[in-house]
Amino acid sequence: MLYLNIHPENPQLRMISQVVAIVRRGGIVAYPTDSSYAIGCHIGDKAALERIRQIRKLDETHNFSLICRDLSELAIYAKVSNQVFRLLKTLTPGPYTFILNATREVPRRLQNPKRKTIGLRVPDHPIAQALLEALGEPMMTVTLIMPGEEMPLTDPEKIRESLGSQVDAIIDGGYCGHEATTVLDMVAVPPEVIRHGKGDIHILTE
Repeated sequence: MLYLNIHPENPQLRMISQVVAIVRRGGIVAYPTDSSYAIGCHIGDKAALERIRQIRKLDETHNFSLICRDLSELAIYAKVSNQVFRLLKTLTPGPYTFILNATREVPRRLQNPKRKTIGLRVPDHPIAQALLEALGEPMMTVTLIMPGEEMPLTDPEKIRESLGSQVDAIIDGGYCGHEATTVLDMVAVPPEVIRHGKGDIHILTE
């Protein structure tokens, strides 16, 4: 397992490249975001996805998310109306996960089996953005909440103790918070708050 201290504001590109190589080989990475630490893998890697299911003890109905660089990338994987796009533009980048109708670009195993939806998010964190820029495509991601816990792990050393060899790389980007993202169902009319996390929801009522 690779453990890297990466600067939270000016990520060292050489280290970012090491992590991206691991993701491309089917590895799992723990990394900081603008809400909390998360674990992610390559969008097309079924085996890596199953490993994350095992770590988090997730069932088949859990909504996975794709973490994207920007809205242009998000639009490849989700069907977005003009009205919804304007709202997304206001809220991104930021600590929100948007539930949207998936396009054919999204592997079926990542979609909600009944609704055919996918969670998408654009993080406001230099390390996460550097990873996505170097990878050149989204990553599949979930918040790093261990089974039986309510709050995400926040201390990279604790992450190393808890996960050990279950992941292939851990990025120590310092403390980044312990709140999960705010989850917004953008398929509903009007949009519904599924989980109130770090992201402000007042904009939905303005």
